[in-house]
Amino acid sequence: MEKPIDVFEHGRLLIGEQGFEKNHWEAFVKLNMLHNNEYFDVLHNGLRFKQYVGVIQVDGLLVNIHPKADKNDADDKWKPVLLQMLKTCGKLKAQSTGQAQLKRQHINLLEVYFEYFLNELEQLIRQGLVKKYRTEKSNVKALKGKLDFAGNLRHNFVHQERFYTSHQVYDRNHQLNQVLAYALNIVGQFSRTTFLNDKCKRIQLGFPEVDQIKPTIQLLEALQIDRKTSAYERALELAKLIILNYSPDINQGKQQMISILFDMNILWEEYVLQILRIYANQHPAEQWFVRGQEPKPFYASYRSIRPDIVLIKGSAETFVIDTKWKRPNNNTASIEDLRQMYTYARFWNADKVMLLYPGEPFDSGYLPYPNNLDLFDQRMDHHRCKIGMVSVLNDGKLSDSLAEDVLGLVVGKSFNKSDK
Repeated sequence: MEKPIDVFEHGRLLIGEQGFEKNHWEAFVKLNMLHNNEYFDVLHNGLRFKQYVGVIQVDGLLVNIHPKADKNDADDKWKPVLLQMLKTCGKLKAQSTGQAQLKRQHINLLEVYFEYFLNELEQLIRQGLVKKYRTEKSNVKALKGKLDFAGNLRHNFVHQERFYTSHQVYDRNHQLNQVLAYALNIVGQFSRTTFLNDKCKRIQLGFPEVDQIKPTIQLLEALQIDRKTSAYERALELAKLIILNYSPDINQGKQQMISILFDMNILWEEYVLQILRIYANQHPAEQWFVRGQEPKPFYASYRSIRPDIVLIKGSAETFVIDTKWKRPNNNTASIEDLRQMYTYARFWNADKVMLLYPGEPFDSGYLPYPNNLDLFDQRMDHHRCKIGMVSVLNDGKLSDSLAEDVLGLVVGKSFNKSDK
């Protein structure tokens, strides 16, 4: 088994480094092409990663891509961040990411999701897998269901004591269980630890025999959960994640690959939104109302805009936050970002809007958009925008005070680095 490779977003991995060979590079390039070249930039002798973080496994090689907001920070500082963010955003159960795992320096995200899936499947088997009615065509010795005359002539010309019928069967051989079985086989192929291998084999022994299928995206999207199968919801969600990120024989190549990757721009937005919601629920007296991705028509009837986060304080003040998972050059925003924030301010009638970045605490202060056409009706002041930065980490883990720091920036009670 090859040693795992640890890299960071926006970093490079060259052929010949850390056991990364040309055949691995070729498989990564094919995976990238399947996803519209979103995951990394291809170099002639390696890869330059983009904002996607997570894990990719090709045959025996495992590559962990860690988040890192600042290239000047120490590598170990950022390694535990991804699991903690996924846990907070509800993409992992609390039980599947205990403190022992969060403190490990070499965390295999695949193993975390595989164990999560196996635990859900084990619980389903313990409760009893659901049976469903399905139509089956086969030979039977007693007439039941609907006789298929054409099939009966074809199959039973000699054995006239049999009947070829179309009849109802009530068993566990249905699409939900077939999808779970397919995902279970993938886990068995890619499990690198003895613990997961043993657990997977035990579950496979206890899983009923079902037809082998190759689920398509259309089939996975068409699967329906009802009251009877509600217990399947989480296991099925994880099975879809595993299946959709599994790439067997990429473009007829020999390598089998699986990847679980997350866009850090989206994850950072979801994380900030989630911690603000938690804070608002825990402090109702402060009267914060938090909304995420609230759309409004922008152009005609088919274009809309949606800021990352809209905050309403009491019944009067509205604030808009746009999150950016990057470090701004010289603590200044691009003109494109400033124009975007002005648009949000106009459409949400917000006095104050903010661009939020990860980094050393910084508050630019609110500066106006000096457009006198904005002063109408009850509006006596210009829309204003600020650049804010908050510390994501504290003592090697996600900061417990991040929500308070963000809200402090919003209302103007924050701190500059020089104030600390």
